[in-house]
Amino acid sequence: MKNNNSEWMSISDMMSGLMLIFMFIAISFMIQVQFEKDKIKEVAKAYEKDKIELNKDLNKEFKNDLKKWNAEITKDNIIVFNSPNVLFENGKSKIKNEFKNILIDFFPRYIKILTSKKYKNEIDELRIEGHTSNIWRNAHNPKEVYLNNMRLSQNRANSVLNFSYLIDNEVIDKNRRWLEKHLRANGMAFSKLRYKNNKIDFSKSRRVEFRVKMKTEEKIYKILEVSN
Repeated sequence: MKNNNSEWMSISDMMSGLMLIFMFIAISFMIQVQFEKDKIKEVAKAYEKDKIELNKDLNKEFKNDLKKWNAEITKDNIIVFNSPNVLFENGKSKIKNEFKNILIDFFPRYIKILTSKKYKNEIDELRIEGHTSNIWRNAHNPKEVYLNNMRLSQNRANSVLNFSYLIDNEVIDKNRRWLEKHLRANGMAFSKLRYKNNKIDFSKSRRVEFRVKMKTEEKIYKILEVSN
């Protein structure tokens, strides 16, 4: 009987030890999960603060110009130029003179805000995006519609980038290296169409957007990747 009891106590002690180990592992995991959550919350708060501050500064700077430019600033700090008749000829990527004058006025002021001490080191990327409608005259099939619009949207984004980068202005000259590192041109074709009353708004779908990506966004993605 003593041997049986001794063996039973030994197995019982082993099971207790294993349970204790699993408990410590579970606690450590819970602590790690909470730590990652706290880090995400901290970064998210910083991102939200920067986003709100930037939105205030952009609206303060451009509030008197938006109407005449037919432009808008979204809550996500995307600056949208909506008037296709002002931007380009139909199906073309050469910038119209009226839009050139808008860019000469807008872009240096925009870059002055983004390269201020408040934001300069917090910006990961500045994107110029070209957007089109989902139609193309004389296209023979949907593939041709897509490829033509993708090509057009990319060419338009490139044209805006080229013109803006070469503007003769003290702010632009001072920050050309920063622009070379952060400024990008993206053709979006009709991937983000605009709608009105559940129907495609062809006019507002043909637009140019300036979009800022903050470093805090990338930090959140990296935390999530490590967590997974």
